[in-house]
Amino acid sequence: MSPSNETTVRRTKIGIVGAGSVGTSLAYAAMIRGTSTDIALYDLQTAKVEAEALDLSHGQMFAPGVRVEGSDDVAVLRDSDVVLVTAGAKQKPGQSRLDLAGANTEILKSLMPQLLEQAPGAVYVLVTNPCDVLTVVAQRITGLPYQRVLSSGTVLDTSRLRWLIGNEANVSTSSVHAYIIGEHGDSEFPVWSSATIGQVPLNEWEVDGHRPFTEERLAELTDQVVNAAYRVIEGKGATNYAIGLSGVRIAEAVLRDQHAVLSVSTVLEDYYGVSGVALSVPSVVSGTGVGRRLRIPMGEREKQQLRSSAEAMRGSLAQLGF
Repeated sequence: MSPSNETTVRRTKIGIVGAGSVGTSLAYAAMIRGTSTDIALYDLQTAKVEAEALDLSHGQMFAPGVRVEGSDDVAVLRDSDVVLVTAGAKQKPGQSRLDLAGANTEILKSLMPQLLEQAPGAVYVLVTNPCDVLTVVAQRITGLPYQRVLSSGTVLDTSRLRWLIGNEANVSTSSVHAYIIGEHGDSEFPVWSSATIGQVPLNEWEVDGHRPFTEERLAELTDQVVNAAYRVIEGKGATNYAIGLSGVRIAEAVLRDQHAVLSVSTVLEDYYGVSGVALSVPSVVSGTGVGRRLRIPMGEREKQQLRSSAEAMRGSLAQLGF
């Protein structure tokens, strides 16, 4: 008999903790992008998680080979290659970020050991706020190396920035090379000093004979990115689609061993003098998680912004006892 021409597809599994709007957006994005062969949803709300998995499964004809299951039993996540954690308390009106961090820290103390038991070899991606603080918490709870505990960080914020620049410059977003780094929050900032379109420095880009990216315009773009989530929340109550896509993009880099550069958040070690806190910087993401953190060129003002972001995180961690 001649050898079979059929190839065996290696099954890969994404585990998603939380079947709310973000968790289900992650599952939907993973399904239609064909990110993995298996998607597992875990949530304590039995009827909700089973219904979400059923709804997604009904579309399997349009995403052949993808299997979705949902359960209130954490064992549904067994042997996941990547675990995306969206579970956590929602910020209430008048509640500070520190209060939210305290509530979600308590949730992680109970949750992370359970996840590690089911998927001891997984890469863990936190998609729960405040994600930078919780990345440190999750790493210390699990004892895993920084490579395997990360958060979505400023991957979405960077996408927002590139979209704005691309629209203004009339070029594809994929041709814009600029990053938002630091805290995923109010102290995040763009690294304008190394931002380019193609290989053209942003401040030298011309549209109809003039240079649109003045200092004033860059400040406006920064403000739009930092406040983008608030605008979406004001109109529809929550952000979910774009964070679903960006979270799945991170998972793809892991599952396909892509060595992709993404601005995820991990616990830093002497990154421009910053250590011991989790902040987003351009990082190489592959099958083992996060590898190199790239030291992109930064001006003195940007280095100071990074240190300020780190100090804000360090203060929050100290108040939480970490």
